[in-house]
Amino acid sequence: MTESQRQAHRLCALVPVYNHPATVAGVCDSLTALGLPVLLVDDGSDAECQDELDRLTNAGHHLLRLPKNRGKGAAVRAGLAQAQRLGYSHALQVDADGQHHPDDLPAFIEAMHRAPECLLAGYPRYDQSVPRVRLYGRYATHIWVWINTLSRDIRDTMCGVRLYPLAALNPMLTRHTCGNRMTFDTEVLVRWHWAGNSVGNLPVRVHYPEHGVSHFAPWRDNLQISAMHTRLFFGMLWRLPRLLNAKFRKQGRTP
Repeated sequence: MTESQRQAHRLCALVPVYNHPATVAGVCDSLTALGLPVLLVDDGSDAECQDELDRLTNAGHHLLRLPKNRGKGAAVRAGLAQAQRLGYSHALQVDADGQHHPDDLPAFIEAMHRAPECLLAGYPRYDQSVPRVRLYGRYATHIWVWINTLSRDIRDTMCGVRLYPLAALNPMLTRHTCGNRMTFDTEVLVRWHWAGNSVGNLPVRVHYPEHGVSHFAPWRDNLQISAMHTRLFFGMLWRLPRLLNAKFRKQGRTP
């Protein structure tokens, strides 16, 4: 790819933030070291975190402040729209809690330049800090995603590192919001795949700090995730003939 083609792809980092004052600056530093402008989305954080985000804004980062907490999905969706308004063509989503190893992020940038139309999804490489309930619980989602896409093209739908092509994604999100909270990360990938778009999978090392902050609400979020899988299953059934045709074409066969 030529240098002019590389310059045509304007990439920013997108960091949704909800009460992570102790870690968000380190995440910003690691992204700035990669040469990325950073767009922070404040999802209704408390005063301590707002003060830290104001400090980071004064240091040169972009800030989109939502008036109240609406959930990670709503924050990411708002940030993706704002990134496009700011003139960026792609957004690299990274969580604010510092769990993801920054040395794994350059691979996403290089892959974007090779295939700018592809949505790049991280899949986790855990160390010994991972809670076992997290490790085993996500496999139910993997199975449902494989059923609902009739494929194993998407390796993981719950990792917080993504690289999104905005011109194709944002119009899809005006038609399908994909949920305001924890359902977003999974549903957006399923619907992207349903639309016939390509997905790439790249590894990301993940570390859970001993006193890390999690905003996962087990009862609320598990109920919403279960409802999402059910809704997507019936959506898959409605799309079944088209999905099967696409699957056969990809395999070089006729149905």
